[in-house]
Amino acid sequence: MTIGHISDTARWVAHYRAMETARADAIFRDPFAAALAGEHGERIMNSMRGGKRAAWAMIVRTKVFDEIILETIATQGVDTVVNLAAGLCARPWRLPLSPSLRWVDVDFPEILAYKSGIIGDAPAHCRYEQQPTDLTDDSARAALFARLGAESKRALVVTEGLIIYLTPEQVGGLARGMRDTPSFGWWLTDLAHPRLLRMMNRSWARGAAKGNAKFQFAPAEGTAWFRSHGWRERAFHSAGDAARRLHREMAGMWFWDLVARLYPKRVREEFKRMAGYVLFERS
Repeated sequence: MTIGHISDTARWVAHYRAMETARADAIFRDPFAAALAGEHGERIMNSMRGGKRAAWAMIVRTKVFDEIILETIATQGVDTVVNLAAGLCARPWRLPLSPSLRWVDVDFPEILAYKSGIIGDAPAHCRYEQQPTDLTDDSARAALFARLGAESKRALVVTEGLIIYLTPEQVGGLARGMRDTPSFGWWLTDLAHPRLLRMMNRSWARGAAKGNAKFQFAPAEGTAWFRSHGWRERAFHSAGDAARRLHREMAGMWFWDLVARLYPKRVREEFKRMAGYVLFERS
């Protein structure tokens, strides 16, 4: 069993970052990724059907999240980044962040301790801290949000690779908890379409579910689903469009682009939103 706990997915994704870092034409470099992923991360990738072919999606997501985080900090005066289900993200060490920015990683204690053990004494570019918390524990999450909300003025919340593993009820509770924290002004997340969710479950569900990493959340309404929970779409970045821009398209994507031209505009727009990265703002 390669995924024994949902935290193991962080090692899986770290291996993709290590793959990109090793390229001569890398679109980002994560000097900690290989050590953080370890052999376990590579084993998980190899155990997943088409795991290596899926590298483009994780690599593109990493780069676009980098871009959106930096832009939002710069243009919105963000003083705090709250990284929920932070996993093995090394952005505080590899992005050009201000020393005055506060960055808070939130995740299970074990994965945060593992990351600290690998990164060691390497200096972060910002004011970095960890808050070990089980985000599915409503009371613990509420207490965390209350504390962080009181200590920040303009916060960006990041949930990279998190909400797809939650139920709609859990995502709704998370969204409302952030909405009720006045200083949480922006929320960056990845979002899947139900078509993509079905594809992922056909390919990877069996291995992922063994570690309680079941793919669950992909609302048919897209970003409109979040309106009733206090969040409106500020910007949507299509994963496919970003992959073309960054020259990291899925193998054979030219064929699907050709096929898409045969469909009406409504369906083409649906394809465009099969997978994307959304910056929400409070509504």
